[in-house]
Amino acid sequence: MTSRAVRVGAAVAAVPVLLLALQIFASRNGFEGPLESTWHDFTGTPKSVTVPWAGLALALVGLTWRWRFITLGAALGIDAVFAGVRLLRDGTPTLGSGPTIAITGIALWAAFRWTGTQRRNALHAAALGALLILATKVGDVWLHITVIARPTVLDEYVLLADHALGEPSWLVGRAVDWAGPVVYNILHWVYIELPVMAMIVAVWQLRGVVTRGQWPSHYLIRTFLVLGLLGPVVYVIFPVVGPMFAFGPDGHGLQVGDYWPQIIPPLDTHPAALPFDNVTPRNCMPSMHTAWALTVFIHSRRDNNGDPAPRLLRWAGTFWLLATLTATLGFGYHYGVDLVAGAVLCLTVESALRAPERGWDRTRIQLVASGFALLTALLLSYRYLAVEMAEFPVPAGIVVVGLLIAYVTAFYRTWFTPQPASRDPQPA
Repeated sequence: MTSRAVRVGAAVAAVPVLLLALQIFASRNGFEGPLESTWHDFTGTPKSVTVPWAGLALALVGLTWRWRFITLGAALGIDAVFAGVRLLRDGTPTLGSGPTIAITGIALWAAFRWTGTQRRNALHAAALGALLILATKVGDVWLHITVIARPTVLDEYVLLADHALGEPSWLVGRAVDWAGPVVYNILHWVYIELPVMAMIVAVWQLRGVVTRGQWPSHYLIRTFLVLGLLGPVVYVIFPVVGPMFAFGPDGHGLQVGDYWPQIIPPLDTHPAALPFDNVTPRNCMPSMHTAWALTVFIHSRRDNNGDPAPRLLRWAGTFWLLATLTATLGFGYHYGVDLVAGAVLCLTVESALRAPERGWDRTRIQLVASGFALLTALLLSYRYLAVEMAEFPVPAGIVVVGLLIAYVTAFYRTWFTPQPASRDPQPA
């Protein structure tokens, strides 16, 4: 058995173990776990409508066109029947069961009826679709874990550090309020439907899997899932709830004051950990929406062979990134320094995964190590140099933004600048 087969087998075995452990934890603490949520997708009311359909879209890339139509038709029919039953029972015609059942059907049919490349492609794609759905359920449990594990939050420190960037959440928050409900609704839809855009880019990247009989060495979903595993760990290390909770109207009585977004809070040079409620997730640092949206943007730039992506896809990736950044700040979910940390995390993970055929050469090692070091330095400075960052905002802001620009430049030069072709020595 090859080392790759061992790694794949270990990863497959780890998934049910993780789900079972999280389900036990959730049950003991009185909230819905991933296995319970998955069961509701099959038999009850799905938690999400769009995520299961995004997962099915990924699963379809491993099928021929004939089987795509069959599977899609089955998913639509099942969803219609389930929605009708729910409507008759409790008046909620929620969708989402059809694609989940269809993905399961694809996996079972491929495992027991198909062989060779057809079987391998179908199982690979079905696993990607299922992982996308399961990742959201694991994420929901992890948000509960952040609340249980960290009863206090560090928002007072982050507010001071954010002074170096000019408190962008307050500025963008007022701008979103001024723009009115149409802009708000567009931004809200973009924010919550980020998996849909990720699915669109991923399906485009994987569109030729069946015809070519070969999967690309790297694609968006790999980075998307790894970010979902690594990023939330920082939530527990650095618990933050966000401006609209710690300094706004949604703090359940535990906020510092009702400041966001109209009034910038007075700077307290003696910050302390702030006791907070047992409801609000500590999911601000780093901004995972920023990390995921930046991943979508990066993968919407070029095709797997290095050619430019279609113009419409590039424009869509750019719009999704800018709208997501605007929403994270304008809705009071994040501070500016959260976004910087999320961007660094994204580029670090992408650098570790991109172009695996290149191997771990010196450039990759330096880029990943410097990204990890930069993220660590940012978190430490937000916590232990926050007062100094607020007292000297201009130089502190220049350092933070300058380091980010430097790392973005190194990332671009490494992965997007054409490498000079090596020249054979000319005969004397």
